[in-house]
Amino acid sequence: MAARSPESRAVFHEAVQAVLGSWPVLQIAVENGFGGLHVQEKAQWMVGAVYEYFHTNSDLEQYEVEDTLQGILNDEFDTMVEDGSLPMIARQLCTFYSQCQHGDIGSVTEKIAQLSQKKYNVKANVQEVRAAEDSSAEEDEEAMDCETSGTTTATPTTSAASGGQPEEEEPEADGWTVVHRRKK
Repeated sequence: MAARSPESRAVFHEAVQAVLGSWPVLQIAVENGFGGLHVQEKAQWMVGAVYEYFHTNSDLEQYEVEDTLQGILNDEFDTMVEDGSLPMIARQLCTFYSQCQHGDIGSVTEKIAQLSQKKYNVKANVQEVRAAEDSSAEEDEEAMDCETSGTTTATPTTSAASGGQPEEEEPEADGWTVVHRRKK
């Protein structure tokens, strides 16, 4: 079911852009060029694709949005999300869509402003890990130490997704990059 007014559709588009733009997993993928040369364009495309996904499908469930987001990250950014943030991002998108449909544009606009202020400084330090003497050079792999830093606000997506803890990325044997929450 489409949002009721052009204004609510525009606010929802801004909400999608704010949610995805403040998501540390996507920021890490974009900042570090996961998925190829045109990673910035892919991130902008993802905003439009998610926006259209909501408007062309009626009564989306959170798990459907999660599956779609994971599919986009897998296919376009060669990234798998394992930090627990995917359900929170999907829930927030579903909530914003519902609020826009019901004309609650004021609260969505307020949350967009909070999310826009909540951008992480994302960096990745790549280190080569030496394999044991008895392993071959093919078994050597890179380890990525990713850190996020920023001011925590009381938004469910960003504070719960990062939990104030840095995330770790590790490339898998099949070429996928897995983002894990770092243990203290």
